[in-house]
Amino acid sequence: MFTAFVSDLHLAAARPPATRAFFAFLDDVAAQADALYILGDLFEYWAGDDDLADPFNREVAQALKALSAGGVPVRVIRGNRDFLLLERFAGAAGVSLIQDPMLVDLYGAPTLLMHGDLLCTRDWRYQLFRKVVRNRGVQRWFMRLPLDQRKRLIGGARRMSEGEKQAKKAQIMDVTPAAVAAAFRAHGCARLIHGHTHRPARHEHAVDGRACERWVLSDWYERGQYLRVTPAGCAAVDLPFAFP
Repeated sequence: MFTAFVSDLHLAAARPPATRAFFAFLDDVAAQADALYILGDLFEYWAGDDDLADPFNREVAQALKALSAGGVPVRVIRGNRDFLLLERFAGAAGVSLIQDPMLVDLYGAPTLLMHGDLLCTRDWRYQLFRKVVRNRGVQRWFMRLPLDQRKRLIGGARRMSEGEKQAKKAQIMDVTPAAVAAAFRAHGCARLIHGHTHRPARHEHAVDGRACERWVLSDWYERGQYLRVTPAGCAAVDLPFAFP
């Protein structure tokens, strides 16, 4: 009896070791789980559901569909790289798209799930960018562009983002303690699971005299890892896959 959590896999055709590891994870681990949650950035980028015709994207969707068809519910929070995942993808992959944040019950323990970027409030430039690109009017305009043009624009935005990261202090790109405390208060829970920061760890917080725990999920750039949640608690589990 366990539920599996992953995030920040950043799957792409250019990263075959991570993709193979993900497929092996679905077959060997997730197939035994009560449910699988993907908390954002399943893909390196997602230009729109009309890109499902791409062989790589179709293969990932089919692998998830096989898992859900086998009786394992798959629930997905959209991250900062794949927030354009919509119902067409959900249907092709057999997954449920869930809100960010989302409060769920895990074996009797209320648990808040997030991608994690909303907690990085010190990075005000990113938060402004996030607000713009999540605007429905902006998204409708973007989706009217040809797919190839959308991919070029995304590539340019990613290069700009990587350049900006070099100039940002590490703490700016991490979560803000005040935002974490506010999330615990707003949802009345004592456990939070998120990704985004690529800093896997377990953190303890004292919020209004209550002991809370925050689990940060690993990215899949150099290794595979998932969070295993059981009635007894949480444990980060390394997978036997090394990415060259």
